[in-house]
Amino acid sequence: MAWLSVDVGTSVVKSVVYTDDGRELALARRNTEVLSPQPGFAEQDMNAVWTAVVVTIREVSQSLHEPVNGISITAQGDGCWLVDVKGNPTGNAVLWNDGRAKDVIDAWQESGILQQAFEISGCMGFSGLSNAILRWLEQNDPNRIKRSRWVLSCNGWIFSKLTGHFVADHSDASNPFGDANRRTYSDDLARLYQLQEHLHLLPARQANAELIAPLAPNAAQEIGIALNTSVVMAPYDIVTTAYGCGTVRPGQACVILGTTICTETITSSIDLKAAYAGTTIVLDDGLYLRAMPTLTGCEALTWAMKLLSCEDLRALESLAASAPAGANGVFFSPYLSPAGERVPFLAPHARGSFIGLQLSHSRADLARALYEGLAFVVRECLSAASEAEPAEIRLCGGGSRSNFFCQIIADVCGIPAIRTDDSEVGARGAFLFALTATGVYTTLEEAAMQHLPSSQTFEPSKASNETYMERYRLFLELRNLSHLQWNFLKEDA
Repeated sequence: MAWLSVDVGTSVVKSVVYTDDGRELALARRNTEVLSPQPGFAEQDMNAVWTAVVVTIREVSQSLHEPVNGISITAQGDGCWLVDVKGNPTGNAVLWNDGRAKDVIDAWQESGILQQAFEISGCMGFSGLSNAILRWLEQNDPNRIKRSRWVLSCNGWIFSKLTGHFVADHSDASNPFGDANRRTYSDDLARLYQLQEHLHLLPARQANAELIAPLAPNAAQEIGIALNTSVVMAPYDIVTTAYGCGTVRPGQACVILGTTICTETITSSIDLKAAYAGTTIVLDDGLYLRAMPTLTGCEALTWAMKLLSCEDLRALESLAASAPAGANGVFFSPYLSPAGERVPFLAPHARGSFIGLQLSHSRADLARALYEGLAFVVRECLSAASEAEPAEIRLCGGGSRSNFFCQIIADVCGIPAIRTDDSEVGARGAFLFALTATGVYTTLEEAAMQHLPSSQTFEPSKASNETYMERYRLFLELRNLSHLQWNFLKEDA
């Protein structure tokens, strides 16, 4: 028997087939398009995303010589995927990195609403969340809301297409309407956002066995998998990616070096008065994931590759490696998203910059500074996610393919960085969750011990870490000064 695991990312949909013992049998990928009909907008055609899922499932299933035991799904989080009563999209999905609702977030921040909301949800608000998007739609496209029956996540959208059920798991339901302690939706939060009349749009929160449903007839025919095959809704992608690289116990940490750089730790308790930063994701087993997902991630490397006229990312890495640690005094603030930044601070008008440039500086210094700036953000987010420093940090995502980048992160954080050798960590995490949800294993830790692939460890250099300790301190000071510049740019916008 085989398990089919689907990971619906922002830019790529992946379907992976695993044997019962965790070996990868087949893999299919299909790119999806992020649309930007106006500056700052980030949308996707929901039917096009579903088509990508169908195509990848059909591709991998055709290579199998055994039946599929079950399907597990995970997907990008946040955003606003609105459908009508029949489950049809009422427009494009508005994504997690959409910036149209910046003015809504500014108003909530200035009035103290975001701080009050954090003390209930443990989640810092930003413009790509469904609450801000719904407020924006109220003001700019109220008929879209009237035509809609459910506000889903991407994971909820795919689960509804596969099973006909409209539900949310605890992870997707955590932000922005979730009470982290009670593990329910919060009427108080809806009142804070003045969205009480839209609470009926939220799908029921489900957990564990409630997240398993049979494959519906239409979907079975479309994807070519047997009717009534079990479909398991795993948590959304940053959670399953943590699971897939072995971060399953309290105190463990990982970093996803992807479209977003997401630094996260698992904890058994939360203090919502202690820190106003990041996202607190409720997990099914009584634990929490404290996550710090940046708005600018490794796409900054692609931007730098073009800016510095490098043929590809390997050329950028080689260029950066030719400069010494510390980039000859150049700093880079990696806040390039049109939506600003959301962790470990909220600044919708944040902007990136190179600081400390002289005529003597080279392209190599700029390239090195960019990698170091991203690593400084990892360290800052790691400190914001947990007061206790982990003994190690696990790395995954496209950026982790770079030995150079992994080593810089280890040197900056001062702890070993462990890179998993798995190519599709989120899909594997969804597979591990499905094995646990269906009772094959009692705990995720047990499943992970049986099915994690090999890994490579990057030990921190003592000399480089000493250099970076001082550089990191200066990075934070310069970044704090930049807030004055960002406020000026906000007023000028």
